[in-house]
Amino acid sequence: MKSGYFKSFDQGELLYRVWNYQAGQPALIVLHRGHEHSERLQEMATDPQFADHSIFAFDLRGHGYTKEPVSPIFMDYVRDLDSFVHYIGREYLVDSKDIFVIANSIAGVVVSAWVHDFAPKVAGIALLAPAFEIKLYVPLANQMIALGTKLKKDLIIQSYVKSKVLTHDIDQQKAYDADPLISKSINGALLVDLLKAGERIVEDAAAIDIPVIVLSAEKDYVVKNSVQKKFFVTIASKLKTFITLRNFYHGVLFETNRQKVYQYLRNFIDKAYARQSPELTLEPDEFSVKEYEQLYHKLLPAGEKLNYAVQKWALGKIGSLSKGMNLGLQFGFDSGISLDYVYRNESQGKNRFGRILDRGYLEAIGWKGIRIRKQHLLQLLEEHITKVKAAGKTVKILDIAGGTGNYLFDIKEKYPEAEIVINEFLLSNIAVGEKIIRRNGLQGIRFTNYDCFDPATYPKLEFEPNIVIISGIFELFGDNEMASRAVKGATSICEESSHLVYTGQPWHPQLKMIAYVLNSHQKKDWVMRRRSQKELDRLMAYNGVVKERMLIDDFGIFTVSSGAVKGG
Repeated sequence: MKSGYFKSFDQGELLYRVWNYQAGQPALIVLHRGHEHSERLQEMATDPQFADHSIFAFDLRGHGYTKEPVSPIFMDYVRDLDSFVHYIGREYLVDSKDIFVIANSIAGVVVSAWVHDFAPKVAGIALLAPAFEIKLYVPLANQMIALGTKLKKDLIIQSYVKSKVLTHDIDQQKAYDADPLISKSINGALLVDLLKAGERIVEDAAAIDIPVIVLSAEKDYVVKNSVQKKFFVTIASKLKTFITLRNFYHGVLFETNRQKVYQYLRNFIDKAYARQSPELTLEPDEFSVKEYEQLYHKLLPAGEKLNYAVQKWALGKIGSLSKGMNLGLQFGFDSGISLDYVYRNESQGKNRFGRILDRGYLEAIGWKGIRIRKQHLLQLLEEHITKVKAAGKTVKILDIAGGTGNYLFDIKEKYPEAEIVINEFLLSNIAVGEKIIRRNGLQGIRFTNYDCFDPATYPKLEFEPNIVIISGIFELFGDNEMASRAVKGATSICEESSHLVYTGQPWHPQLKMIAYVLNSHQKKDWVMRRRSQKELDRLMAYNGVVKERMLIDDFGIFTVSSGAVKGG
């Protein structure tokens, strides 16, 4: 066994361990449950069942020997896992398709969120007693903890879980109780965030289609088995297995009959590796098509319809008092002009009530996510600009549907030598952008007015970009054939060794409200067919764009990805 530290997404150092590493053989990543640490996985990692696998594990932040403290943000643990997979890819040359991930309890939620949000091309996952919903025996415990975190930011809760409800094995109980590295506390804010994430992933589990095995402990006093079953039934995986472990407690890997667990895992892992990779197609996810059709045809219970109808009526009556709402009503809530206002995040209104209304509008979770998306977009753009400049090339950026050009003016200010072309279909957006160009006397940045979905558009640009941006536009159009034409057209004019940055919206908590209350720039209801991240990445791969990196907000709403343009 070898150990060391790897740097995660935030440069935090996390301890990792490696057992039985052999170049070229398949790999297992095993994640410990909350409160524990990776050293306790020694027995499983050295079991003969897995002798032909390289086995990796790491201490979650705030656990074991890891140097980073606990984070109150659930998505940080998901980002840690993604960072670790990239790390072993670089340092140990382990391809993601040769990785199978095993995770117990809270780590099972982390892994589920990772495959849902990041859509990695792994062989499969095993979820051992995943903690999608924790049993909190005190009435209104969730609400009390949430309130407690408002009153005390760093609220710490002591776990009620004792070793005797984790395993029947007396020796394992004693080892758990005697281990000084096992923490019995949990960050209150993290617990609240974990419960939200578990609910989100179970609700949207249809976006997951890789091989999944769920091992559910029959006598689990820590988490709810019924939610595990709901998750399992909802996932779209063609290879999936649900096994109830009779008489097992929650600590599945430390139970008396754990050899049985090893055998179940080994059998499923072999099946997962034997599965052929699905063909690259432009077929949309069936679940999101059905969701879109239900939204489009307004197939809602009467009570929900009435609720949204009242909201829409109220928006029409008082929305003009808020500047942001008024812009949305006038130009469309998805328009470039509307988004520019959201980015500025400065509440304005016709009177005090209008300003209060506007602040509430700007604080909507979707708009918070949009502002984070802009930051992530700029971050990835600057990373690629650095690469292009390091290669001794002139930075040439094309945004195929750039709205008013908002963040590209930030780029132009920081990198004045960059050449930028902003294509945009709406003349009203172009007028706003060109006014900024004239006012600031900018050179080397121009607008064009073509249909980004028409492949004939791109030669007309007379431009050979090395960075292409596709941001926000695909979230508004659910037709993959149409989207594919845009990607193919844009990549066809790229320089060699180019990069493509693209945004996605794999999930949104306000999808119904948006569809029934807000209007789009097309002068109709803003009904979206969202794409899962795996569908969006598949669309890109179909056109030769190989995904390399991805950023996501803490809510799980907006992603920003970048990929290399094959043959470009």
